[in-house]
Amino acid sequence: MISKDFFKALELIAIERGLEKEKILDIMGRGLLNAYKKVHNTSENARISFNEEKNEIQLVADYTVVEEVVNPGEISLATARLRRKSAKIGDVITVKEKLKDFGRIAASSAKQILTQGLKQLERERAFEIFKEKENEMINTEIVALNRDFVTLDLGQNQETSLPRKELLKSDDANVGSRLKVYITKVEMTTKGPKVFVSRTDKNLVKRLIEQVCPEIHDGTVEIMGIARDAGDRSKVSVFSHDANVDPVGAVVGMKGARIREVLDSLQGEKVDIYEWSKNPVDLIMSALEPAKVVAINPDKKKQAALVIVKDKDLTSAIGVKGQNARLAAQSSGWKIEIKSISQAKEEGIRYRRLDSEQA
Repeated sequence: MISKDFFKALELIAIERGLEKEKILDIMGRGLLNAYKKVHNTSENARISFNEEKNEIQLVADYTVVEEVVNPGEISLATARLRRKSAKIGDVITVKEKLKDFGRIAASSAKQILTQGLKQLERERAFEIFKEKENEMINTEIVALNRDFVTLDLGQNQETSLPRKELLKSDDANVGSRLKVYITKVEMTTKGPKVFVSRTDKNLVKRLIEQVCPEIHDGTVEIMGIARDAGDRSKVSVFSHDANVDPVGAVVGMKGARIREVLDSLQGEKVDIYEWSKNPVDLIMSALEPAKVVAINPDKKKQAALVIVKDKDLTSAIGVKGQNARLAAQSSGWKIEIKSISQAKEEGIRYRRLDSEQA
């Protein structure tokens, strides 16, 4: 059968839906073979081919010549000799079938298979696209919401639900609001891909910083550690592999332009950037900023450190509910214990001050 319209439609479907033509043709072939089976009770003897150059669809079937037809896939000797005079019992006759002869029910069945097959292809394609984006950040838009969830449009005709508790407290949770989210996991279900996203994952902060800092992309600056209390504060340690590049300055940007983009995406969450160092004293001092440190006793084997601060600075060094100390420890990779000068004296702890003053 010659059909220019079919192959034009095939091209459009492939482009509009982002699908491979070969896969669409495979589904179409299965649909036509199913239609053939509706008429002839079998399709095991049939095969279909598509020739795009000639705009031709061809379905042929092999029939075994018998005296009297008993089973599908057989042709009587008398009928066979109408096609080939020399035909004899046991020969195989190949017949070109006319697709238009399949009938309305068979055609409807073929259409149904094609429709279902295209939906499955689109699901598989969407899964591939989002699987590649797993552990990455994407832009989304809130398209619906209720008391417990917000529905996000992820693109590619794909939506997902995000529990309201996974939003930041300052997030603008209204239809039409745009949110950057981190894709934590992608699974294939019977209904298509299921994309799990988060606004609270610490890697969202990492991806936001990477997006605004070219020095991270080219390998000059590296994020060494990150800790987060989502919606409130994050601490990020950065290191420069080039002595001429200030890692903190690279991330913060001129007049804070780069880090401001990050903060805007996090709806006001505070982000502390500090320089990572091989020297544990320098590292821990930076990690605990803005707290002022009097002394640090590091234990490299245990990767733990005792930090001494002035009595008046103890509360700020530890932070509300221990936040500052906890985030410093998590982002630096060191266990950190903080004591005041008075506590150190009571416990007989010896230490050397980091400044020129005497203990």
